[in-house]
Amino acid sequence: MSTKPSFSPYVQMVLATMLFAGMGVCVKLASADFGTAAVVTARGAVGAVMMGVIAWATATPLRTRVPLLHIRRGLAGVTALSMWFYCIGHLPLATAVTLNYMSSVWMAVFLLTRAWWLGSSRVDARIVAAIAVGFVGVALVLHPTIGRDQVVAGLIGVASGMLSALAYLQVTALGRAGEPEVRVVFYFSLTGTVMGALIWLIPGQLNPTPLALVPPSSWAALVGVGAFATLAQLLMTRAFARGHTLVNANLQYLGIVHAGLLGTWLFGEQLTLDGLLGMALIVASGMVSTRLKPAAPSPAR
Repeated sequence: MSTKPSFSPYVQMVLATMLFAGMGVCVKLASADFGTAAVVTARGAVGAVMMGVIAWATATPLRTRVPLLHIRRGLAGVTALSMWFYCIGHLPLATAVTLNYMSSVWMAVFLLTRAWWLGSSRVDARIVAAIAVGFVGVALVLHPTIGRDQVVAGLIGVASGMLSALAYLQVTALGRAGEPEVRVVFYFSLTGTVMGALIWLIPGQLNPTPLALVPPSSWAALVGVGAFATLAQLLMTRAFARGHTLVNANLQYLGIVHAGLLGTWLFGEQLTLDGLLGMALIVASGMVSTRLKPAAPSPAR
């Protein structure tokens, strides 16, 4: 019997954005007692186990012919994920999520710069304008939304979006190499487990709360980070495989709405008018950049 969901790819995408927002809530709750390194480790460990089970159930071999591509994707992706989780733990949830969604704009920057450098495409003024609008949005989000003691976390959030864009380009390269999604996600999760554990062992990086005093709710949130993220990733992958790419890319931005609602409801977070305007500009910029960005040139081999 088929295990694929019967609902439309766009419903799958909406559900994925809700699950990613739920992951953000779990990150925020777990970070208070465990710290970023432990949360990254849990995200990777739960994801690796879930993807290993799926690989076994679908008879997908985990042996790869391109280990270096997986390593590069893992290093960029896990570093970006770690920075984003830190950002979630120190900023309003909607702000942290919005800064990470700048990855679409950063990807347009990278692809446009590469296309111009290789002379394979003329510079599209509309993309340049969209990129500029995105960075104006970042300035509006950062200025009124975060306090002076949160500036570093805000800049880390901006950097996480940039590294996420690099990781997405590595995923594209893995797809061209014929790597199945299950294998890609498995090795990403495995890399997260290892990197998070290594950071966790660094002196001074231990849990803010002694393990014996961590409440059950924080343990549940720690597991929830990996479960929500992995399920959301699978739904999003299937949505992109079955639905229209641009529609799904635009539906992704519902994650900001979900994060804003959950942040207000659960944590009492309030966003200023300038902050909301900045988020709107980032969303608009990301949508335009996704629609107009040049295709990534085929890598020379």
